[in-house]
Amino acid sequence: MELQIIQNKIYEIRGERVMLDFDLSQLYEVETKRLKESVRRNINRFPPDFMFELTKTEYKALLNNLRTQIASSNSRGGIRYMPFAFTEQGIGMLASVLNSAKAIEMNIAIIRAFVILRKYALGYAELNKKIEEFMIETNLQFNEIYQALTELAERKQLSEKTTKPIGYHALKL
Repeated sequence: MELQIIQNKIYEIRGERVMLDFDLSQLYEVETKRLKESVRRNINRFPPDFMFELTKTEYKALLNNLRTQIASSNSRGGIRYMPFAFTEQGIGMLASVLNSAKAIEMNIAIIRAFVILRKYALGYAELNKKIEEFMIETNLQFNEIYQALTELAERKQLSEKTTKPIGYHALKL
């Protein structure tokens, strides 16, 4: 499976990079209902830093951000149960819970996608830090140049001041 497809299914929610149960069930080729059943039967394997359930507000915000319509179980036009969001560790735990060849294969691909995103984020953070350091250094240099120009302008003004000489002028006849 192409890593780009998986990366497009990784969202940032509550400051965590996560994948949602309906996307994972699609990748694992199992029904979302079955995936959730397996998780609930093994809930002790999924602490809050591995998995959490979205609030209605989070889900609505997510839907507003998505361009494609999400197909999931609907009841009277609304979703019955809020989706589970799995962190990278939670996705790793899903392989042991689902224990199918497809789940293992997909977990490997998903973990690789998370690793690539992490490397990209670290590289981006380092680049931002270097740019910030450069901007601070450049700003300091501009301040020094401005101060030097200001001093030169003040000196020039002082030297150009024409003062009337005090005293008498001797007239030559």
